[in-house]
Amino acid sequence: MFRLMLVSALLVTLFSCSPPRVPGSSGEEIYTVAREERPNIIVIVVDDLRWDELGVAGHPYLETPHIDALAQEGAYFTNAFHAVPLCSPNRACILTGQYPSRHGIIDNVARNRMSHQLETFPITLHDDGYQTAFLGKWHMGNDPTPRPGFDTWMAIPGQGRTRDPEFFEDGEIRTYPGYITDVITDRAVAFIRQERDAPFFLYIGHKAIHPDAVQLDDGSVDLSVPARYNPAPRHLGRYEDRVFPRRGNAVSSLEELVGKPALRRALEVKYSDEIMETFGEEELDPGTREETIRRRAEMILAVDDGVGRMVAALEELGILDNTVVLFTSDNGFFYGEHNLSLERRLPYEESIRSPLILRLPSVAEPGSRIDGLVASVDLAPSLLELAGAPIGDHIQGRSFVPLLLGRTETGRESIFVEFFTYENPFPWLVDMDYRAIRTRRYKYIHWVHHPEEGELYDLQEDPLEMRNLIAEPGMDQVLQELRAEMGEAALHALGLTE
Repeated sequence: MFRLMLVSALLVTLFSCSPPRVPGSSGEEIYTVAREERPNIIVIVVDDLRWDELGVAGHPYLETPHIDALAQEGAYFTNAFHAVPLCSPNRACILTGQYPSRHGIIDNVARNRMSHQLETFPITLHDDGYQTAFLGKWHMGNDPTPRPGFDTWMAIPGQGRTRDPEFFEDGEIRTYPGYITDVITDRAVAFIRQERDAPFFLYIGHKAIHPDAVQLDDGSVDLSVPARYNPAPRHLGRYEDRVFPRRGNAVSSLEELVGKPALRRALEVKYSDEIMETFGEEELDPGTREETIRRRAEMILAVDDGVGRMVAALEELGILDNTVVLFTSDNGFFYGEHNLSLERRLPYEESIRSPLILRLPSVAEPGSRIDGLVASVDLAPSLLELAGAPIGDHIQGRSFVPLLLGRTETGRESIFVEFFTYENPFPWLVDMDYRAIRTRRYKYIHWVHHPEEGELYDLQEDPLEMRNLIAEPGMDQVLQELRAEMGEAALHALGLTE
């Protein structure tokens, strides 16, 4: 039913198009790995981390030496993007290599049963002889019970909590004393140190840097109570009085949102008296308070400590250089850009850009910078290729291993982003479904329910997305090409083309 609804919506809202240019391999084999030399793989996914919230990305005060070292000793991707800028659906994109239209996790609603049925790449690795483990936040449903493909499973129920967290392990919920990021790291290091005669795969889904929310008995979140960012006690106050310089597109009034009628209308609802009374001014702060940004930065410090501890364990065991360490996040965040805050979801750069670092010296040249376009759906096929494992036809992303090997001509021409508001709990986001296509130079945003309010940006001349060129003379050809590209990508995302 859901797929039928999506197909119908596309037939109404998208455009006629020629046969698609499907992302994929040319068939030329450029990377192989001997079975006895298959690398271990560690994937670290941080919750809500902006692409620029790292020392290596130029953060003005946050110190992340261990994460920065991964970039210095491996590849740092400067043009990585989320296929959907929202926690649950993008985590499914990372794990399946599929778009939300295909895997069906389209929002943060607790789709427990569906998340047990996902065709994830850890299943393939497990079937191909890897010992596999999942630790942390699954966040595709509140159900913390094991999903297929993992030998070791330790997951928090729902959003979990930062202090003395609960985890589902060995068939029961247990409380672990301490700070959640440290607890996850402790178990990760223990897993790394296990004796084994096969390569391992370790997936870490951090709760950090998500705040603690008040959860109700049914597992849902009480949206009327503001969430709180809670760093580890040893890091609390580290950045007191530091100020994060805002980007030039951080605006304080809706009148400044020129050329963004769909967004302006949504924010008028958000800041209406009725909504403000329900959610509270603190929860809806359009500028994101400095305290929030500082506490977020302080929460990342424990993540960085954990990276350092895992790398030290790998080095001590003599397996560091034969272990893929991939670091990324599930969506971005706004610090007042376009009058947005405490939010992701929307198709602007602050939300859809992703931090992405990969260390594996035999493939990723130390200190390399990869500026080819990469999407979150590309992680699954890339890791399978590095593992010498089969890449199934159900995977829609394309491997970026050729980019690591210097084959820049094999890269993507565009990134496709889609977002659904099918069961969205926030009234200001109702009917804000969109599709977006982002090339190296341009971005086109199609608001599904408001097609007459589309947005077109020249990112080369206007990287802050301040000037909508949709009605500018001379842009017709660019718009036509981007619409055709979007139509092709949308059909591919639905699984209607190869």
